[in-house]
Amino acid sequence: MPPRWDMTAVYPSLDSEEFRAAFARAVDGIAELRAEFDRRGIRGGDGARVDSETVAAFDAIVPRQNALGEELRTVGAYVSAFVATNSRDETAQARDSELSQHLVELRKLGTRFVAWIGALDVDALVERSATARAHGFPLRKAARAARHQMTEPEEDLAASLGPSSGIAWARLHGNVSSQLVVEVAGKPAPLPMSAVRALAHDPSPDVRKAAYEAELKGWERAAVPLAAALNGIKGEVHTLNRRRGFTDDLEPALFANNIDRPTLDAMHAACREAFPDFRRYLRAKARRLGKRSLPWYDLFAPVGGEGVRAWSFEDAGAFVVEQFATYSAKLAELPRRALRERWIDAEPREGKRDGAFCMGVRGDESRVFLNFGPSFSSVSTLAHELGHAYHNTNLATRTPMQRDTPMALAETASIFCETIVANAALQADSAADKLAILEHQLQGACQIVVDIHSRFLFESRLFERRARRDLSVGELNALMLEAQRETYGDGLDAATLHPYMWAMKPHYYSTARSFYNWPYTFGLLFGLGLYAHYRKVPDGFRAGYDELLASTGLASAAELGSRFGIDIRAQAFWRASLDVVREMVRQFETSTA
Repeated sequence: MPPRWDMTAVYPSLDSEEFRAAFARAVDGIAELRAEFDRRGIRGGDGARVDSETVAAFDAIVPRQNALGEELRTVGAYVSAFVATNSRDETAQARDSELSQHLVELRKLGTRFVAWIGALDVDALVERSATARAHGFPLRKAARAARHQMTEPEEDLAASLGPSSGIAWARLHGNVSSQLVVEVAGKPAPLPMSAVRALAHDPSPDVRKAAYEAELKGWERAAVPLAAALNGIKGEVHTLNRRRGFTDDLEPALFANNIDRPTLDAMHAACREAFPDFRRYLRAKARRLGKRSLPWYDLFAPVGGEGVRAWSFEDAGAFVVEQFATYSAKLAELPRRALRERWIDAEPREGKRDGAFCMGVRGDESRVFLNFGPSFSSVSTLAHELGHAYHNTNLATRTPMQRDTPMALAETASIFCETIVANAALQADSAADKLAILEHQLQGACQIVVDIHSRFLFESRLFERRARRDLSVGELNALMLEAQRETYGDGLDAATLHPYMWAMKPHYYSTARSFYNWPYTFGLLFGLGLYAHYRKVPDGFRAGYDELLASTGLASAAELGSRFGIDIRAQAFWRASLDVVREMVRQFETSTA
């Protein structure tokens, strides 16, 4: 049986005195920080002198902000652990809602702090304060962010309305999707949506098709409230982006990820250039399955045959430890610790949300969320999420302000660790296993390059149209199908696409993380580029890799890449990473001919 994580090591329970006290400290800390802001006049205004009083205020405020950030990180992760694994837990939902209300006040203070930094000469502050020098990159980023702030009363109002608008819509999506239960033909009882989606990997074509049809019916049943949630979130984000002076709705995501538009354009150009190669893979998979064209419900179909290994969770954990050890003893100790200290919740069950993630809890401690199945796909996901946990261990010595890692760089360690495990698995003795693992790698790359680009196109067009009015369920479906046809092309059967991907993907339902799609592509291709560098100069790579992970909140993506001789603004870099995938396509075509 896959394990459930142990949260009692953090606090005994949501009703315990220990948790109540920590929650109260965090809430009191926000109020105390506000009082300190008021006392020291921390807010925007005309350019202020960086005198001894300013330096004293900065040196007093930032350590308090960081200490509060640590407390809230632990309290927030603890609550999230219960919400994610059981959306019917009313106590967890109540604490989550209560915490969200208090975090509104913290966001207001964050807005004031950014406005204050924007009014200062940051270079002068860095010269006079050791604390500022240690936080130079986030401070300069804050100064740029200040140019895109509304007035303080407007920002306060936007933050105050968040729990009743975008945050509420996101919670609705999470609750509806996690509690959605559907009937699948041939199954004796209704299944939660996470279990239905897992059937996409089933060896039986009839089961896969039945699950796909049931999934579409389930999303259709929930589509009206989810469309309302999506329209509400995108409308709010678009309105605020315009009031904050952004030229379009993509610009804030580029800024948040420390990436410029030429970098994104170079990456996307290389991806579009590779679409025909991915379509070759999809057509080869269709032939392997004995079909003229590949239907959507066979995207994740296993291809190795009956001899493919079924993985238990115990075997998966042992394999990950073994392969991480080929890189370093430090990396191998991470999964050992995660297993020993019960960081992992891997059992699929009703009320538990779909997908996988890793969240930092305190210090160098994380929690890993999975929905484990017996295929190598779940082994790879375990390695991926433990890669995030390894990243967290390297960030542990940084302050919350220093370790604010953009999502595009947050995938660096996870892709690297996933690649170590997948390449090792390809050395299996069984031809069926080799083919299955090769196909798994291509399957994942296709999702992250092709499907993710369809999601990028969908979200871009959704923002454009939502600026004028709400979109109906039918219009959202049409936009999604258009994007899928444009990216998958003749690689898939056009009659069996997935019009409700907008309803299924939680990434669309966030006011804080619009365009939560292309950073995955960046992460995959950047991670493959780093892995290629590691294979060329392993000792030199090891000498700098942990420091790179520890610095993902302290430098731009371009600067971090340059440490390993990578130019992310050059299409050639992205093309070279995709050449790795092209070689896998060639091998797959040969193996399935």
